[in-house]
Amino acid sequence: MRDYSIRAASPDELDGARAVMLDTVYRDFRTGYVPRWHGDIVDPAAAYLVPPRHTLLVALDRENGTVVATGALDSRGPAHPPNPRELAERYPSGQTAQLRRIYVRPEHRRRGLARRLVDELLAFAAADGGYRSVYLHTDPSVPGAEPFWRSIGKVVHDERETTGGASGVVHFEIPMGR
Repeated sequence: MRDYSIRAASPDELDGARAVMLDTVYRDFRTGYVPRWHGDIVDPAAAYLVPPRHTLLVALDRENGTVVATGALDSRGPAHPPNPRELAERYPSGQTAQLRRIYVRPEHRRRGLARRLVDELLAFAAADGGYRSVYLHTDPSVPGAEPFWRSIGKVVHDERETTGGASGVVHFEIPMGR
């Protein structure tokens, strides 16, 4: 069994984190890099390391030191558009911790890394003291994504039910003190 360490990303680990993120958007999402959706991937330092209420975590394989998973949090609520207006109003920026980029390389999945990353991110949000809710959205076509998020959060909006299938995004709220 492999051993992993989870910690805040250092500048030296950003290339590894970016590789995990880009591999995920190409392989799992099949969208490739889309600037309006994935701009934070290109410059994760500006998105997650510089702002004081943001963070980027990495999971490292202790055997070889490589980044095998990522998890990020920022203080931006869901923007309208493209998200439904009621979500932007319910989860305002500054008061909402948004979980982002919870990505695990396929060969390291099913080992508890995503759950450990989420637990660390929730602890970060709670320690901040200024967040009143934790929000995220996911693409349910990614293997395991929807059941994972349903196991720790509640669905607050399922676009498959409101867009006639034009969008499959599912929006969740995660209890901060879970």
